[in-house]
Amino acid sequence: MESLTLKLILTPTLIGAASLTGRRWGPTVSGWLVGLPFTSGPITFFLALNEGVAFARAAAVGTLSGAVSQAAFCLAYGWLAIHFDWPLTVLASTLVFAGATLVLQSLHLPLVVLFLAVLLVLLIVLRLMPRHPAAVSSADPPPQWDIPARMATATAFVLLLTELAPALGPYLTGLLAPFPLYATILAAFAHHLQGPSPAIGVLRGLLLGLFAFASFFLVLAALIEPVGIALAFGAATLVALMLQGGSFWVLQRVWK
Repeated sequence: MESLTLKLILTPTLIGAASLTGRRWGPTVSGWLVGLPFTSGPITFFLALNEGVAFARAAAVGTLSGAVSQAAFCLAYGWLAIHFDWPLTVLASTLVFAGATLVLQSLHLPLVVLFLAVLLVLLIVLRLMPRHPAAVSSADPPPQWDIPARMATATAFVLLLTELAPALGPYLTGLLAPFPLYATILAAFAHHLQGPSPAIGVLRGLLLGLFAFASFFLVLAALIEPVGIALAFGAATLVALMLQGGSFWVLQRVWK
């Protein structure tokens, strides 16, 4: 019951806040914000409570690996968005995420090696992302249904994924948990309403946020068995917020 309540409250609140943030500070900042583990973190927390810390650790390792699939999704969406409308771009990018997930299922690396590999992939993908094409200017305000539709779509997806998760096992659940749900919704709506440039901005911001995301699951996987749920999640959250602050500095001062 607590898990369902969290999903019904937290998911629409976060996607609504990210959407409003994007309108105030731009799509790249909204993408950066949803780089935090807003869904995968709570999923792992409730797995730890319901299935035990060993199950949760395996899921955390899978989620860390899944950051690679997120990066592949971003790279595919960024290049496809320049040439295609949002439905085809979302579909093709989702298939890329699924393909990367299939590959990662058979890849099992030591935790620290995995973390370093994820960081390397993120740096490479950031380098390969396309530059923003010219934005489509429009004087028309977003439709009134825009943010409510984003909130409803995100909530429905999270409910579906978490209902299926226990049958998938910890590692596959972890691999699927990082699907960039919020970023997909933000990018797709921006793509539809404003063109590819804001969508690419969302994904660039997400990639910057994934450094904190990966660090969260590194700390969580390393600590949850020896120190327990509360201390592990507390330490992971602290590290993620510190790194997210650093990535925000990069976003504001360095990012072009």
